[in-house]
Amino acid sequence: MPYSLAIFDLDGTLADSFPWFLRTINDVADHFNFRRVKDEDIEELRHASSREILARLEVPLWKLPAIARHARRLKAEAASEIPLFAGVEAMLRTLAEHGVQLALVTSDSEANAREKLGDSAALFAHFDCSASIFGKPAKFRRVIRRAGVSPERVIAIGDEVRDIEAARAVGIACGAVCWGYAAPKALRAHAPDHTFEQLDEIVRALCPAR
Repeated sequence: MPYSLAIFDLDGTLADSFPWFLRTINDVADHFNFRRVKDEDIEELRHASSREILARLEVPLWKLPAIARHARRLKAEAASEIPLFAGVEAMLRTLAEHGVQLALVTSDSEANAREKLGDSAALFAHFDCSASIFGKPAKFRRVIRRAGVSPERVIAIGDEVRDIEAARAVGIACGAVCWGYAAPKALRAHAPDHTFEQLDEIVRALCPAR
């Protein structure tokens, strides 16, 4: 069955923010007193789940809201340093032209998201932003209700294991992109419905008659 609604993540999926994250994470760690990330830690963390990452960096759950607010402020200041991946605008436009509703669910603020998306923001019918680290399922459900689409015709596309878990929690399909934060091997271990190695594969999967 073709998909009528595609719910996208932003960072690591549409926006190339991982380099900014690596430049910023240790300043955030110092500010909130959790473990710094060493160069040799990065690949191991890309294979870990969100809960494992929090445990390894010794981040208390109670600090997460404040860390998220701080990160959003830093992203707003660095918006011009975080480009979309090459080909994202064309991919989104093609999906919209073929009748696929687009939604964005992200931990970032809507203002930051719209600035990163630029003209492509107008292609999105639904925004549900400022998601907590484990808060995407509720936002997925809300977007699906607003869109008026049956869950079996919805796909969530992201770059982390938690995106796959959130999609499964609400009974929708999940697509994992291999160019973001999590290592492709870690994503494939969770058997997403679709694994995308290149952007044009998203169009082929969602618009098979194109």
